[in-house]
Amino acid sequence: MGFILKFILSGIIAYVLTKVLPGAHLGSFVDALLLVVVLGLLNAVVKPILKLIGLPITILTLGLFLLVINAVIVLLADWILPGFKVDGFVAALIFSVVLTVATAIVDMIID
Repeated sequence: MGFILKFILSGIIAYVLTKVLPGAHLGSFVDALLLVVVLGLLNAVVKPILKLIGLPITILTLGLFLLVINAVIVLLADWILPGFKVDGFVAALIFSVVLTVATAIVDMIID
């Protein structure tokens, strides 16, 4: 039950963020749910590879390069999903940071 609730709440958060933040656009709530699935898959498969490749830069920047990796994941989701568009790297960076913080808050409340 908790997984389904987190999934739906993450979709709601993503949908609301695209309406509030400039630079990120979603077509419908179904696109938001698809975005949550795609971001989850990209975070599970692609993100560990990018972290390993970018490990030296991450160490040099004291972890700030991880924000760039999150933005790249959002840009990959933009490329994969036709219903989700991000206007550029800065918009992807802002969207990824706010989405991460909001879903972390929801996870803390539900757990």
